[in-house]
Amino acid sequence: MADLSTNIRLAVDSGKVAMGARGVVSTIKKNTSKMIITAANGRGDTVSDIAHLSKIANIKLVKFEGNSIELGAVCGKPYSVSALSIIDPGNSKILEEA
Repeated sequence: MADLSTNIRLAVDSGKVAMGARGVVSTIKKNTSKMIITAANGRGDTVSDIAHLSKIANIKLVKFEGNSIELGAVCGKPYSVSALSIIDPGNSKILEEA
């Protein structure tokens, strides 16, 4: 999880991401997402909707081992993040390693 956490933080700092369920669904519909990351404790219906959409759009879905508060902390945010969409990985190697 340390490598994933490091790469998430690099992507947030140097690339372009969308946070939250609505933002993630929007990037899937616009076909701008390269990868989706969901927190382990995400609401079942929300996570299943995102999983279904990402499968249809053929976008890789990764489950973050921590909860939404920990995912928010990894992103450097003082709030919980249930889902994250990688639009541009920036300096991270998240698309290659995850």
